[in-house]
Amino acid sequence: MDKLLEVRHLKKYFPIRKGLLKKTIGYIKAVDDVSFEVARGETFGLVGESGCGKTTVGKTVLRLLEATDGEVLLEGEDICKLNKEELRKKRRDMQIVFQDPYGSLNPRMTIEAIIAEPIKEHKLASGAEVTEQVEQLMHDVGLNTKEMKKYPHEFSGGQRQRVAIARALAVSPKLIVCDEPVSALDVSIQAQILNLLHDIQEKKGVAYLFIAHGMPAVKFMSHNVGVMYMGQLVEVAPAKKLFAKQLHPYSIALISAVPIANPEKKSNRIILNGEIPDLRSLPSGCRFSTRCSYACERCVNETPQLQEVLPEHFVACHFVSGLDKRK
Repeated sequence: MDKLLEVRHLKKYFPIRKGLLKKTIGYIKAVDDVSFEVARGETFGLVGESGCGKTTVGKTVLRLLEATDGEVLLEGEDICKLNKEELRKKRRDMQIVFQDPYGSLNPRMTIEAIIAEPIKEHKLASGAEVTEQVEQLMHDVGLNTKEMKKYPHEFSGGQRQRVAIARALAVSPKLIVCDEPVSALDVSIQAQILNLLHDIQEKKGVAYLFIAHGMPAVKFMSHNVGVMYMGQLVEVAPAKKLFAKQLHPYSIALISAVPIANPEKKSNRIILNGEIPDLRSLPSGCRFSTRCSYACERCVNETPQLQEVLPEHFVACHFVSGLDKRK
């Protein structure tokens, strides 16, 4: 695998402060020892419930948030150690598409100005060349170039997300973090945007860190998938293997919640009981033990480590070898 991005033991803790002097009394461990790799030209899907730390991982990888600990290597260079000027130059190689296509666009700028801004900032073109590049980018994402003088509020949600994608592509990045890029869109529009991202990857060879909580979107887009729970990865595997056979009980429950497009086929949805842990006071041992039907004393006392239990299939569960018989 030709590695583009390597994330090693990434941590992001947010301090909990109290009192007049804002004394730190604890930490919210939003991302706690997360490691994964993204191959050049491929997609790594990051999936899990809301609040599991997916978006924090994405923002920390891009250094929109400063990491508490760990390494983020882009083509072997740790971006966590770059100074301000070095990081500005490195931004050309890594871009982001946010969840809200309206909130991420400046309402006072025309579509032309929004897409042209990164081109001018990185001095990639000037004069008429900028307009030509903007027109090409709009064409690439399926927008009418006659509408480049319009403002974001004059476009639909799907069109605004196409503008955001065009802006991300303007500097020819090697990696794009897609932070739930379709969750705010109608279902029919979601399919269009996912197909667009897929086509762009095939044509331009860009890699994606695809963050989502919708399993069908992750299955369609991803080459490899990481399942997150409470700031940690609990299962990592190639997408085909993960969706064919989940080994961690949390992954099994997530997949079971996906609706089946067949009214005659019975759904075997798993309802998770128990309490969701408080990130301010996490339980010892396995963080999923409070909701897991297989949990025992070892799960409560000993934290499971992510280990390869099948070829290319990593799971953090003490009793993963017995799950097949219990499914």
